[in-house]
Amino acid sequence: MAATSLVADDQTTAKESPLFADNELLELTITAPFTNMMRERSADEEAAATLSYRDVVDGEVVLDVGIRTRGRFRKQKDICTFTPLRINFKKGATKGTLFKKIDKVKLVTHCRDGSRRYSQSVLREYLAYRILNTMTDDSFRVRLLHVTYIDTNPKKRQREDFAFFIEPDDRLEKRLGLKVQDVPKTTISSLDGAHTNLVSVFQYLIGNTDFSPIKAPEGEPCCHNHVLLGTRNDSMLSIPYDFDMSGFVDAPHSAPNPRFRLRNVRIRLYRGRCMNNARLATTLQAYTDRKADIYTLLSGLTQLSDQTRRKVRRYIDDFYATIENSKRVNARLEEKCI
Repeated sequence: MAATSLVADDQTTAKESPLFADNELLELTITAPFTNMMRERSADEEAAATLSYRDVVDGEVVLDVGIRTRGRFRKQKDICTFTPLRINFKKGATKGTLFKKIDKVKLVTHCRDGSRRYSQSVLREYLAYRILNTMTDDSFRVRLLHVTYIDTNPKKRQREDFAFFIEPDDRLEKRLGLKVQDVPKTTISSLDGAHTNLVSVFQYLIGNTDFSPIKAPEGEPCCHNHVLLGTRNDSMLSIPYDFDMSGFVDAPHSAPNPRFRLRNVRIRLYRGRCMNNARLATTLQAYTDRKADIYTLLSGLTQLSDQTRRKVRRYIDDFYATIENSKRVNARLEEKCI
């Protein structure tokens, strides 16, 4: 497995996790009863498992963890044969390891075994998070992984694929100095306008309509595929996650929201707020200023296939062709605001 050191931990602040202080691909092995887990898909019961990686100083590091399936849409058996996971570390066991400061962490996995398109979709969703990281620190950090899954069931099946960790909510809280708000909904006027507008354009960049920054599904905390934090300068932040339904990711299981009557997920629809249109020029300039950085992220993700890279590049090209043309900005963003 690829070597990983804790040098990055020395360079982070006390509020940061060393796991998310480095963007190098991390090789992991997770050993668990995956056959039983994928059959039962329990939302509550954790299975005993081990997680291991190789450190350049300490050699192989093995941690006993709890593991369970998670998610809603991707947890359905007819959608994904392998679900997203949640890793639960034992208290005090991560001291001096790469997982220092981590309690529970979400793992975004491949959806189906042996599918190159699903494997590439994981990389595309990871890249979407990294693009938002490039635009603002007020976003979820991620860490790219190549995982070997060893099944402890009798046949001891082994599989390998790409995955990524998403920064836990409690680490996001500490890093930004803000608290997650446990409320069912909020208002656009209560959110930081500049951040909201930047995120709205990001959702347009990736062709995503599966979100709401102000409202949650019935019985869930705010918001739909957003986490609400507050307050900073008397305003809250609504930070997005979960981009698998976007045209940028173009996962095999993705489908457009029928309410918008889009032919497919690759068709963009702006869902920014009209009250923030006055900020749009500044927001678009920020994306123009980071254009080279975004293309560098794309070219630097060497795990993408050439075919996937070309498709993603064309999708980004189309975004910039729109925001660099004032008539298109007016027709596709300003006039489409809600």
